Amino acid sequence: MVKNVVFDIGNVLAGFAWQEFYQSFGFSEEVYEKLTKATVKSEFWNELDRGALDDDELLAGFIQNDPSIEKEIREVFQNVEKMIVRYDYAIPWIKELKNREYGVYVISNFSHKAYEDCRKALDFLKEIDGGILSFQERLIKPDPEIYQLLLKRYKLKAEECVFIDDTAKNVEAAVKEGMKGIVFHTLAQVKKELEEILAG
Repeated sequence: MVKNVVFDIGNVLAGFAWQEFYQSFGFSEEVYEKLTKATVKSEFWNELDRGALDDDELLAGFIQNDPSIEKEIREVFQNVEKMIVRYDYAIPWIKELKNREYGVYVISNFSHKAYEDCRKALDFLKEIDGGILSFQERLIKPDPEIYQLLLKRYKLKAEECVFIDDTAKNVEAAVKEGMKGIVFHTLAQVKKELEEILAG
C-alpha cells in the first residue's frame, strides 16, 4: 500500500526552462550552441547539482570549456532566477495529496545557485514533508544512495513510496530500491497513473 508520493522537481513540480532562459539574452545561434555545450551539456553540470564545487569554481569550469564565450557565460550565470519556472499546479496537487493523508517528499538534482536564485519558483517546498536536494548531500540521481538516504532520513518503507520523475533512468533506479515509479510525460498522464497506483 502506497503511503508516500516522492517527486522530482525539474519539469515535474517546476519547469527547468534553460533553453528559454538562454534564448532570452538574444544571443546568436552560434553563441547559444556554444553556451549549451559549455554548460548544461558538459560534465561540469553534474558537479553543479552534486554541490562538489562552489559557484566560482563552476563558473571557471564553464569558461574553461569555451573561453571564447566567457562574457556570455558570466552574463547568464550572474542570476539564474528565470531558469526555473513556477508551475501553478504544484501547491494544489501537494495539498490535495496531503489532505488525503499521503506523505509528500522530493528527491531532486538541484544546484545551490538555482536554489538560492529561484526561491520564488520553489514556493511549494514549504508544503512538503521533507526531501533530498542533491547539492546539500553531494549525491545525484540515479545514484542508489540518494533514494536510500530519503528512506532512512524520514523512516519510510520503499514499498510504500511512489517516485515521479521526468527521466526514465532516475525512475528505474528508484524501482530498483523497491519503490513504485512513474515517468512524467504530461500532468494528465501522471495523475491517471498515480491514481491507479494509489487505488491498488
